[in-house]
Amino acid sequence: MNERQRRVVAGAMAKALGRGGKTAVAAASGMSRNTVIKAVEEIEVGIEPSERLRAIGGGDKPATEKQPGLLEALDRLVGPATRGDPMSPLRWTTKSAARLADELVGEGYQIAARSVLRLLHQLGYSLQANAKVVEGATHPDRDGQFAYLNNLAGEFLAAGDPVISVDTKKKELIGNYANGGREWERKGEPVRVNVHDFADRALGERAKAIPYGIYDLANNEGWVSVGDSADTAAFSVEAIRRWWNCQGQRRFPHARRLLITADAGGSNGYRLRAWKTELARLATETGLTITVCHYPPGTSKWNRIEHRLFSFITINWRGQPLTTLRTIIELISATTTSTGLTVHAEHDPGTYPKKIRITDAELAAVPLTRHQWHGEWNYTITAQPNQT
Repeated sequence: MNERQRRVVAGAMAKALGRGGKTAVAAASGMSRNTVIKAVEEIEVGIEPSERLRAIGGGDKPATEKQPGLLEALDRLVGPATRGDPMSPLRWTTKSAARLADELVGEGYQIAARSVLRLLHQLGYSLQANAKVVEGATHPDRDGQFAYLNNLAGEFLAAGDPVISVDTKKKELIGNYANGGREWERKGEPVRVNVHDFADRALGERAKAIPYGIYDLANNEGWVSVGDSADTAAFSVEAIRRWWNCQGQRRFPHARRLLITADAGGSNGYRLRAWKTELARLATETGLTITVCHYPPGTSKWNRIEHRLFSFITINWRGQPLTTLRTIIELISATTTSTGLTVHAEHDPGTYPKKIRITDAELAAVPLTRHQWHGEWNYTITAQPNQT
């Protein structure tokens, strides 16, 4: 309790005790008898417990009242016009309170850094980190593509056909390197990791793990192929092939078609010739008709796999050095959620050369049908009779 609240309790008790109550409460509480007498008087006039210590009108006046124009001057210093000037020393500084106090004193105001902090909160400012939300120009048909993709996914799911969301997770260095996040450890005994994040030269090209994920929307299941060669179209489609052979075919034994939702770029980008030719091989092997819908450029954060799979993998291995490929695979496989997500992960030992050139003739041989709505983003690859 604050001072005023203690007086209310003491006054109420002294009044309830009646004659001799003030002396008894003063002795028991350690308050002076005069304070208890004042407390009883406050109770008699109907005072209530409050966070306020002083009477209304008491205490020093706010700095903004004593110095007219102070709030406006502070807002001008941190407002968008000044903050947007690349030459402004306050543009990216985090010592705003002390620096702003000096600036205001230079303009003739009397104010300390602590008071500046209070006024900044009053103006609606707060310390904020950068927010990664700007992904470039917005395509005019972005919302239309979202609607098209969602409608098509709903149609596949209603028919009992598989719908998967695919993407490559951020590459991870293999070794005793720092990993973001915190985990419970004994006090003073943090996990010791390397000071610098330099890739192990002894591992060469295989110093990084490349997790490629497949998220099955219907069954809330994840599949992650962890490669250590290169993130290519062949690697991406091989991950989908492994998922189908080990999980998908068992989950959807009667399926004759598959819908893949993917980002617009990377190893599964809509402009990548190798992506389409590899999918054509997969369609021929499995007998599936494969439909692909790409998210519009600049909207990769909306990909379902990011929110339903990758985010939980990151949470599961936070604060733990990814010392070996086996460690990475085990941590991914141990990822679960309260909503029932399960994940299977395995190593893909294959070697995938980069910069494979696909000729016009090879691309023309792909049995690809473009949809009427944005055929560059939405297309279907049919299975060809297997010649072997």
